[in-house]
Amino acid sequence: MASAASSARGSNLRKRTSKLRLPQARLDQVLDRFREIEARMGAASDGAEIVRLSKEHAELKPVADAVQALERARAEQPELEEMAASGDAEMAALARDELEALKERLPELEREVALLLAPKDKDENASAILEVRAGTGGDEAALFAGDLFRMYQRYAQTRGWRVEIDSISEGDAGGYKEIIASITGEGVFGRLKFESGVHRVQRVPATEAQGRIHTSAATVAVLPEVEDVEIEVRDQDIRIDTYRSSGAGGQHVNKTDSAVRITHLPTGIVVTSSEKSQHQNRARAMKVLKARLYEQQREALDSARAESRKSQVGSGDRSERIRTYNFPQGRVTDHRINLTLYNLAKVMEGEALDDVIEPLIAEDQAARLAALEDEFA
Repeated sequence: MASAASSARGSNLRKRTSKLRLPQARLDQVLDRFREIEARMGAASDGAEIVRLSKEHAELKPVADAVQALERARAEQPELEEMAASGDAEMAALARDELEALKERLPELEREVALLLAPKDKDENASAILEVRAGTGGDEAALFAGDLFRMYQRYAQTRGWRVEIDSISEGDAGGYKEIIASITGEGVFGRLKFESGVHRVQRVPATEAQGRIHTSAATVAVLPEVEDVEIEVRDQDIRIDTYRSSGAGGQHVNKTDSAVRITHLPTGIVVTSSEKSQHQNRARAMKVLKARLYEQQREALDSARAESRKSQVGSGDRSERIRTYNFPQGRVTDHRINLTLYNLAKVMEGEALDDVIEPLIAEDQAARLAALEDEFA
């Protein structure tokens, strides 16, 4: 069961939207731009321009559709009010019923338009790089890192996303010291970006003979996967080393120098990939490097905006303790929004992870609406 603070969040978001006045000039601007793009697409012959216009059209279409639906509903209201006041009793009764339904629907339409107009993360629909690392707590931290990774893996399966492991370092007693994976699909980063941070676990480790509860931690980083054109990595800025990756022994030991380590000299960022193919390892390591360099750019922008826009969700900085998993009480607490749930087992199975993610998204939407209010003020 969620906390009272969580259950009030949806109504608070609706109240915020109901107070927001959407300027007609802004709505007209959206429709004018959408019609202009459609006209230019019909006349364009240059391939690059067609691609650019098609991308903008795809981005604007849901906004234009929502604005048109809102304007149709608004146009209906005076007509229904006139009919409700007519002398025909039967027609007036029908009009009053439709008018009541319209008044209930209008705030939802306005909320949809407001959210579509609000500033949004341009990487919302991107695939992502997931990095999970053991923190304080020794072997238990590595085991917990393994549990977290499996949680995200199962969650990805429920959403039809593909998970590919890029790099892995196993813990001595199981789990992972570090595991990095690519999660590919629509909207991965938008749903997982709030998972970045320190995750704390309170439970009795399997190695604890006295039954005492230990506290351990693991860190999670979720980075948007970027297109090659977005981040340029110059050859002179990187050093690529190959080495023999460690294995479990026997026939599984890697007998060739196929593992790849890339060092980005200007920033000191080091990435590795240790699967069987050196060619694949080089490609995967470069992909992770670009994601980390892109994340540096995002963090710099977030810092610059921090004074003008604050959110309870936080920046996702990996030094923040964002969540506690208390196994003895079956409790999950997200500290950023004071959310407490008592379905830990289902959350860890990935089955109920949306119970945590959805309130975080709602809180972010409220923050984006606040930014829109400032813009319209």
